[in-house]
Amino acid sequence: MLKSLRIENFRCFQTFELQQLGLLNLLVGTNNSGKTSLLEAIQLLTSQPGLDTLREVMVSRGEYILDHKRNNGRELDVRHLFYGHEIDVGSRFSIFGRNHNHQESITVFVEQAEWTDTQTRQYNLSRDRDFEDSQQVKLVIEWLVGKENERVKLPLSSFNGLPFRYLDRVRRNSKHLEAKTQFVTASSLKNENMIELFDQIVLTPEEEFVTVALQTIEPNIERIASIGSEPYQFAGSHSGFVVRLADEDQRIPIGSMGDGIWRMLGLTLAIVNAKNGVLLVDEIDTGLHFSAMSDMWKLIWETAKRLNVQVFATTHNSDCWSSLASIASTEHPSPEGITIHRIEKDKPNSIVFTERQIVIAAERGIEVR
Repeated sequence: MLKSLRIENFRCFQTFELQQLGLLNLLVGTNNSGKTSLLEAIQLLTSQPGLDTLREVMVSRGEYILDHKRNNGRELDVRHLFYGHEIDVGSRFSIFGRNHNHQESITVFVEQAEWTDTQTRQYNLSRDRDFEDSQQVKLVIEWLVGKENERVKLPLSSFNGLPFRYLDRVRRNSKHLEAKTQFVTASSLKNENMIELFDQIVLTPEEEFVTVALQTIEPNIERIASIGSEPYQFAGSHSGFVVRLADEDQRIPIGSMGDGIWRMLGLTLAIVNAKNGVLLVDEIDTGLHFSAMSDMWKLIWETAKRLNVQVFATTHNSDCWSSLASIASTEHPSPEGITIHRIEKDKPNSIVFTERQIVIAAERGIEVR
């Protein structure tokens, strides 16, 4: 479990630090204060297995280049990961985490390219027009987990972009491949992702747990099932699942049940599939009525403790953070910890509210956002 996080020159942060992290951490702050960027920093740090996370983070923001004059002309516009949106030789950003037993970090920097014969063959650079026309600089990504160190070097094109095809040629062999990180965006998970996560828990105790979670919003739900293989599933829709209601003889498409059910399903599937890992949720209250938020927090908190999942979530909603106080008030305080972190633009640290302070703020009507 992360106890602290420090970032340097990443996105909108020249330097920033989160301290006193608990098992459940809610990030609050104004728009453009960097809450989502902090979730991405944690995702890059904890998703140690490979480079797919880097592509996922940047594509979701539209940070890529399309060069129609060349085949396979898709490139990650990596300058947007760096503070100030500019890169040159020597540019660098770092994300550091302190865990219970070790330090871990990811550092990304740009340096002049000096390629070995092995690397030239690996990336087929001798036949690559992007490389021939470039300034021959490379992006270096270095992971450090405890005493284990691993480094990957990737060519940048003449646009200082990172071609997608180079990412596919990197295979990491880290000992920490068991780390699980799930990221639920503000627009929720895609139906194909949710079907895949549901398939992982079919015929396990967690399958019944998903039904119980949905019952916090609709008590008449008796069972949920995936129909992902059926031909009428459409990408991007709330499809792929049906539910059975206690007072209905027919199965009901889950899309007919409203956004709240879909959001709760995504949250539940994500957290049970993040066992011994990390759950990241952007705008956790999306699609949920304020009356459901206390039940949502109770579900997430109890599941996080049972499955050893560290949770980081963001919100703009006062009902969302104040409903968390009802959970914090019962913990006296808990050894795992529930915290709220207020993020203020251009400040180097978050303002931390512990369980006791969360309860006092809610009782006295003190605004923590």
